[in-house]
Amino acid sequence: MWFISTLRTNPAYSLAAWKRLTLAVLACAGTTLLATPLLRYLDLANIVMLFLLTVLLIGVSLGLSSALLAAFLSVGLFDFFFVPPRFSFVVHDGQYLVTFGVMLVVAIITGQLTAGLRQQAEDSAIEAMRTRALYEMARELSGALMIEQVARITRNFLQRLLNAEAMILLPDSAGELHPCHDSEPAQFQIEPRLVIMAFEKGIPVTCEQLADSGFAALYLPLKAPMRVRGVVALAPTGVNPKTLLDQRERLETMASLVAIAVERVHYVDVAQRSQVQVVSERLRSSILSALSHDLRTPLTALVGLADSLAVSKPPLSAMALESAEAIREQAERLAGLVGNLLDMARLHAGEVTLHKEWQPIEEVIGSSIKLLGRALVEHPVKVSLAKDLPLIEFDAVLIERVFCNLLDNAAKYSAPASPIEIAVRARNACVEVTVADHGTGFAVDGDKLVFEMFARGNLQASKPGVGLGLAICRAIVEAHAGSISAANRQQGGACMTFTLPLGVPPVIVAEELPQEGERRS
Repeated sequence: MWFISTLRTNPAYSLAAWKRLTLAVLACAGTTLLATPLLRYLDLANIVMLFLLTVLLIGVSLGLSSALLAAFLSVGLFDFFFVPPRFSFVVHDGQYLVTFGVMLVVAIITGQLTAGLRQQAEDSAIEAMRTRALYEMARELSGALMIEQVARITRNFLQRLLNAEAMILLPDSAGELHPCHDSEPAQFQIEPRLVIMAFEKGIPVTCEQLADSGFAALYLPLKAPMRVRGVVALAPTGVNPKTLLDQRERLETMASLVAIAVERVHYVDVAQRSQVQVVSERLRSSILSALSHDLRTPLTALVGLADSLAVSKPPLSAMALESAEAIREQAERLAGLVGNLLDMARLHAGEVTLHKEWQPIEEVIGSSIKLLGRALVEHPVKVSLAKDLPLIEFDAVLIERVFCNLLDNAAKYSAPASPIEIAVRARNACVEVTVADHGTGFAVDGDKLVFEMFARGNLQASKPGVGLGLAICRAIVEAHAGSISAANRQQGGACMTFTLPLGVPPVIVAEELPQEGERRS
């Protein structure tokens, strides 16, 4: 019963297998009917060849199980119908036993070889079909523009090739993995711990035991050239999970293709957002520049008219003079805002050229304090300079604008009579400048968003302004190859810190005084 045990261990054990066995029995019976009338013309050795040919043809066309059955049937039919005494399994001549044995061995070997060749041909055809399907999947993935398209192509590939389902899980901005569904969500469940293990370690994780409970059997990391982009979970549908796991090498190749597609879609999305952002910034800078130019002339005229009212003859009343002074202050404030808008537009457009000179930074600090005389009336400014500060190469006009914006912010968000502290010291090949106040501080400590254009903290919403001062400071400092940061002080208030590179200042040689004799001559 060797062929029966072989049949039962064959994965193809089904109704189709029984049909093939039936065809093998009919083929052996047909060979017997064909050889019977030829017995008067052919020797028994030739009859044996006919049965061996039948076994060979059955092995090629029907497979190993049918060939084994045909081998045993051929020996039995040859003995019963052709070996004397005919129509009996009794054998008088012992030599026929050798014939039966050789015939059976040759038939079995022939059947196995032909069935093996047939199986190899079938495997080669399946392999070619799967390779072609993988190539078609790669071609479709190369044209995918959205993650949903990648998920749909992956799912269709697995259903067509392995009768399996797939679910792609991608991380969000917080690093949490979430399923990426297309039009049809997956019909299986996933084990979160196995997903995290595959994602963090970058190795495939198998769980064949949970596959029978409706869970995924294989978790493959999507390892792209840059980093792991996610995880694809695979579950068999209607087949043995082992059939899916046997194709692990091919599935890992599929996961690599999906990872490359996901990374490409990610960078396409990043490029599109960057392009839109560049266009938006260019448009915004153009609007700011045009608006600033159009507003500066009427604001200058408004300040001049307010000054004219203050010195007009005959003198205005006290109430009218107060109104004229208020108009002048508001016009100056608007002029400052428009100046910030114009500076921001120029900095973003790259139209500002730095005019650097080696000079002491304390002169710029003094001119900034003097320029903000009215804004700093209620705030004493304390300046602390480190000893032996070297000369620094910077653009005095732009750095003065940095100090003006920082001091104006400090005065604006501090209580009256609270001091503003400026400290300058050399540190790590840079000059570090801090401007600290005792005000409300920032809503979020160390928030870098305060340096974005039109960005303002929650605590500062009630104060006038458009949120350009710190953005201008960052642009100017970074143009000088420096850096700027914001933080809250432990004792309360905000602390703005920016750095400028020290560089190598020029050597100042003292001029020698002429000698007494040389002076007389």
